[in-house]
Amino acid sequence: MTHDGWSRRDMLRRTALTTAAVLGGAMALSACESTGGSGGKDALQAAKDAKVIRIGIANEAPYGFADSSGRTTGEAPEVARAAFTELGISALQASVVPFDQLIPALTAKQFDVVAAGMNITAKRCQAADFSAPDYSALTALLVPKGNPQGVLKLEDVAAKKVKVAVLSAAVEKGYLTGAGVAEDQIQTLDTQDNMLRAVADGRVYAAALTDISLKWLVKQNPGAAVEVTPGFIPMADGKPVISAGGFVFRKEDDTLRVAFDAELKKLHDSGEWVKIASPFGFDESNLPKPDVTTEKLCTA
Repeated sequence: MTHDGWSRRDMLRRTALTTAAVLGGAMALSACESTGGSGGKDALQAAKDAKVIRIGIANEAPYGFADSSGRTTGEAPEVARAAFTELGISALQASVVPFDQLIPALTAKQFDVVAAGMNITAKRCQAADFSAPDYSALTALLVPKGNPQGVLKLEDVAAKKVKVAVLSAAVEKGYLTGAGVAEDQIQTLDTQDNMLRAVADGRVYAAALTDISLKWLVKQNPGAAVEVTPGFIPMADGKPVISAGGFVFRKEDDTLRVAFDAELKKLHDSGEWVKIASPFGFDESNLPKPDVTTEKLCTA
């Protein structure tokens, strides 16, 4: 039996993957006692000595997730793997945490870096420090095939008063309310798959996320009767909102962040970043422009 392009096998496979990822996260958390104790060393030296860096992911493709073999992958873990390898840290140890708990878990020292494609925002910068921007992305909408309502941007959602889904703790809800979308039009969901189902089932008309995420979602679900609108830059107070994601560090771990930033820059400048990120739907257009800086994003 199928349901709008998802077979029961797909459902079981995804459930198994999520379970494996959560179990892997639990194992990583339990291992923190052996790898997390720094003995007075800073986080960079502790990771170098252990040859392991502990990362937090939210199990959201294509940014950070467990593949069918249980291996941690995605754009952010693969970029982190390349950067930390150059620092003499050869292994990643991943913990799976709900997206809205990633920064609290980081500050609680359950891991040392958030590698989940997290958008750099002023509010988040108050709680933790971000790397240099890793990537930039446009916003898009997931809509029913054919887009009968002609909804192409956030202002259309407001004008046509259609229901729209967003991910919990994601920046898109703020973009929507800033565009005049009423709170009662917005439904918050916990996973990308649930957003896809909500649109396909007609429970909401649209779902808002980065164009990278939505294109990946549709690619993984070719039978779903949905499509992705062209990407756009959302507006806030009449000004464009630049969306850029990065890696997140504790405020006291400057040495680790600075060393990582140096390696991230090398990956960007050499073209290696594009090679690493392209399997996950990124390309050269997602490289942050020189004027897109963490300092600006943290004070926007």
